[in-house]
Amino acid sequence: MPAQRESAEPELRAGTRIKLHPAHGGTSMTKASDLFIQCLEEEGVEYIFGVPGEENLDMLDSLSRSKQIKLILTRHEQGAGFMAATYGRHTGKTGVCMATLGPGATNFVTAAAYAQLGGMPILMVTGQKPIKKSKQGRFQILDVVDMMRPITKYTHQLASADNIPSRIREAIRLAEEEKPGATHLEFPEDVADEHTDSTPLKPSLHRRPLAEAKAVRAAVKKLEDAKAPILVIGAGANRKVTGRMLLKLVEKTGIPFVTTQLGKGVIDETHPRFVGCAALSAGDYVHRAIEAADVIVNVGHDVIEKPPFFMKRGGAEVIHISARSAEVDPVYFPQIEVIGDIGNAIWQIVEDIVPSGRWNFDDMLRFRKAEVEHTESLDGDDRFPIFPPYLVRKIREAMPADGIICLDNGVYKIWFARNYPARQQNTVLLDNALATMGAGLPSAMASAMVYPDRKVMAICGDGGFMMNSQEMETAVRLGLNITVLILNDSSYGMIRWKQANMGFKDWGLTYGNPDFVKYAESYGAKGHRVTSAEMLPGLLKECLDTPGVHLIDCPVDYSENDKILNHDIKQLSKAL
Repeated sequence: MPAQRESAEPELRAGTRIKLHPAHGGTSMTKASDLFIQCLEEEGVEYIFGVPGEENLDMLDSLSRSKQIKLILTRHEQGAGFMAATYGRHTGKTGVCMATLGPGATNFVTAAAYAQLGGMPILMVTGQKPIKKSKQGRFQILDVVDMMRPITKYTHQLASADNIPSRIREAIRLAEEEKPGATHLEFPEDVADEHTDSTPLKPSLHRRPLAEAKAVRAAVKKLEDAKAPILVIGAGANRKVTGRMLLKLVEKTGIPFVTTQLGKGVIDETHPRFVGCAALSAGDYVHRAIEAADVIVNVGHDVIEKPPFFMKRGGAEVIHISARSAEVDPVYFPQIEVIGDIGNAIWQIVEDIVPSGRWNFDDMLRFRKAEVEHTESLDGDDRFPIFPPYLVRKIREAMPADGIICLDNGVYKIWFARNYPARQQNTVLLDNALATMGAGLPSAMASAMVYPDRKVMAICGDGGFMMNSQEMETAVRLGLNITVLILNDSSYGMIRWKQANMGFKDWGLTYGNPDFVKYAESYGAKGHRVTSAEMLPGLLKECLDTPGVHLIDCPVDYSENDKILNHDIKQLSKAL
């Protein structure tokens, strides 16, 4: 956050345009666009990602004088939105992005939904034609505020410069409040040119409500009376304090844990009590482990994520621990709800719980052992094109514990979610809420900006990469250190796999690709191509250890994707 100022009056930067208002006894008046930037500075904003347009020029001019906020000019608004969302995911602070009206604003829609569903705080600022007197009729005019309403926590058109401080404070407050998400402000160009005597508001100090002691006691009693409890860790638990408290709970009690895709890394997944990630919908080893439980502690899971389990009457009872009450539906109706700050709730449980001598986790741990053995039977297959389990293992070996991989959406996401043990929080960034394509590269870029000293790799399918591949120029221009690994099968592989599983003929999902090595070099990046399984480990190390933007064209073999599932798992279940 910026240093506290001695005076409540905003500092005037070189070039700031002011005028004196006679009605206020000569009180200085600040231009609205300058005030807007000052308010963002007061909120601690570091970057604005985006593609400005004509209607943003006042704001752009004001931004040019900021000593705190840096403009990150992208090649497409969607990439800017993905970068802002990833910044928010890593820091917990609101990522800010800007676009013009019309097509600029509509290009934010996917990023808005990505942040809203994924729980990432962002503020989108879009321009607009003058709202008090316009000479261009309805040219480029859309009701952007109404368009944003279903996919944001808050959206508002600024109709007066006087309200800028309160509206920015409200938008950022709501973006960061649990569950974090997307907010939007429309800043018309005539409002941006107004003058006002309003000044920035300082961020408020606020604490999340704490869980009620009686609810915590009920949860503890249910756990102590259980025979085989299990923890399911979701996106809402992906917070530093919550992660530490959950580790304390696991260490004190020995209760096994599983994660959702958005909960990966909350606890180190090499921990002996980790029993898997719910990467598939059902029928996997991890689901067998969950089915072996009689009490499920569902921590920070949102029904927006793909459900890791389905409740049924007479089945395992569920303790819902979250900042928000449960959204009840036919397959989710928890018996106990502990609502409030999740980290504090887990701390209360750790302090209160007495481990039970009758707990038995043998079945859960046996399923995990079987999954590990199954994975090991696959990840030594060094065929070429590269077999996905081999790829996952080699990338895990190449990345340090704090290295960050950012996945686009595709069938490989399942392989990584299941077989790549995350060592730390937010080191495996994937999207299992909106499940959009095109976010892998921008997410890696934002990760490299937040953590310039860590190894960062974007892992993209060829289809997803091409959706925002123009941001390679942005990455090179910013001088980022990232490796972009393209899994090349010249098709939309996930849908092609589903097509085959549903018995349809192989049709309509293949395409051609550019020469990715030359494509990377045309942007000033370094291009590489994998030609054998043996060269992959050395090439990964070279790219990760060498500064700059690297692209690796890696042919992959998805022909045996069904090996994700162990066909002997039903027999294993019966045996147990």
